[in-house]
Amino acid sequence: MTASTAAPLQWWRLRQFIGGLAHLLDQKPSEQRILCEGGDLLRQLVSVDDWLPPQYAQPDVQRYQQFLLHADSGQRFCVVSFVWGPGQSTPVHDHTVWGLIGMLRGAEYAQSFAAGGDALVPVGEAVRLEPGTVEAVSPTAAGLHDVHQVRNAFADRTSISIHVYGANIGAVRRSVYQTDGARKLFISGYSNTTLPNIWDLSANPALP
Repeated sequence: MTASTAAPLQWWRLRQFIGGLAHLLDQKPSEQRILCEGGDLLRQLVSVDDWLPPQYAQPDVQRYQQFLLHADSGQRFCVVSFVWGPGQSTPVHDHTVWGLIGMLRGAEYAQSFAAGGDALVPVGEAVRLEPGTVEAVSPTAAGLHDVHQVRNAFADRTSISIHVYGANIGAVRRSVYQTDGARKLFISGYSNTTLPNIWDLSANPALP
């Protein structure tokens, strides 16, 4: 079974989100507007959990999965499903670009950090994201932070969040951080080697 037939009636939700965000970016908006209006679009997408096919929702026992769902042809943004197995977490890391995180299934904790002398300092309490919740990260936007750590809120089941970044995040040179603030460069890549076919409307030509 191909991705295009796995969820023929539901891919329209992702297509609608991609079209809306691309239209927003065509207007060359400020980052604040992207995070606000893009966040509203993402909130609509993750408010319904019926569109992500199983092959992009599969956890791995070793580490969290990062499935690329869409990459803008100009690499202005990408859409990624993050699949967290029970108890899995990221290292402390940055993004270097704006990002939006929408909780689709389960729950996760996101803890922000800031540089403080020779160490990383937690900023406030970890934020718990429930389904339908959207959180933003940014290296430049006022009131936001770019360095954080994310973990599955559950020790006994999978959680899934949909991430949108202002670049092809799998190809961006970023950093993971040690507790003393030391940085190690990395490029994350993706867990999948092929993209889902969300554009085939032959079976349902009336869908948007």
